[in-house]
Amino acid sequence: MARAGRRPGQTETREKILAAARHRFAELGYDGATVRGIAADAGVNAALLHHFFGSKQALFAAAMNLPVNPATVVPAILSGDRAEVGERLVRTFLGFWATPDGRTPFVAMLRAAATNDQVATMLRQFIERTVLAQVATALEVPKARVAGIAAQLIGVALLRYVIKLPPLVQASDEEIVAMLAPVAQYYLTPGDDAG
Repeated sequence: MARAGRRPGQTETREKILAAARHRFAELGYDGATVRGIAADAGVNAALLHHFFGSKQALFAAAMNLPVNPATVVPAILSGDRAEVGERLVRTFLGFWATPDGRTPFVAMLRAAATNDQVATMLRQFIERTVLAQVATALEVPKARVAGIAAQLIGVALLRYVIKLPPLVQASDEEIVAMLAPVAQYYLTPGDDAG
């Protein structure tokens, strides 16, 4: 009778894939790193990457130790009443930062991107290809408008969690939602005069 559970070596294989992915993403950026190249570096078949991670987006999230997978989060934000997409976006974003386990990888990436061109390029390409493109296409708004609200959200996160500006640190999530949700909705609604 076969033993149930994880096959021997799966953890080591997964870690080899993640190490290869971190190296490729750092060296070539999100666009330049291919699933096949990562698989070759890890000494595995590309199908195994899909088995473990499902997509390049999910592999990037795992390799960068992000607590979220854009492939599942973005569709959740986009589903539901379109008149509330701005609020869903802001609430979801704040939810990522709500706990130390959630915010630590994001703070580390922001700090690294500010001082390391390779990290900045990798992060920029990832955001452009996953979040901006997917949201802009789904909502039929220019990428510049999605980037506008992304800039505001990242600015709030930077000031609240890295610089620790007292008014933002002391503000409740509900106060921040009340401030940013209407702005997000404006940017994400086609036909308004922005960008």
